[in-house]
Amino acid sequence: MMKRVISWLLVILWMALIFYLSHQPATESNSLSTGITERIVTIIERVTSDIDFDVSSFNHIVRKNAHFFAYLILGVLVSNALKNNDFKGTNRFLIALAICVLYAISDEIHQLFIPGRAGQVRDIIIDSAGVVVGIS
Repeated sequence: MMKRVISWLLVILWMALIFYLSHQPATESNSLSTGITERIVTIIERVTSDIDFDVSSFNHIVRKNAHFFAYLILGVLVSNALKNNDFKGTNRFLIALAICVLYAISDEIHQLFIPGRAGQVRDIIIDSAGVVVGIS
């Protein structure tokens, strides 16, 4: 019983983190991802000084990968919670996919109400790809 509760609690906490990050206005969100991107670029440049990165272009890649990996983790957590509730096989896959994709859609709708943010179908597709990898 405790395993079931904890597994769903982890799902809810991860969804709350996604909601929190999506609730940031565009300037805050971009500042966070630019900071992460700059750290990555600094590390890459130390390893291979021959490569010159355009931080703004690379930042876009980092932001889209963040979508993919956030929803990959959500897919793993939801699939695990369903498994702990005795869902199996295709049924578990389809229910996990539905929960996660619906959450991705709701997340993009939520962003329509955040200053400077926009809900994008492309992000739902990226999120869904992460989910499929996470629950496979």
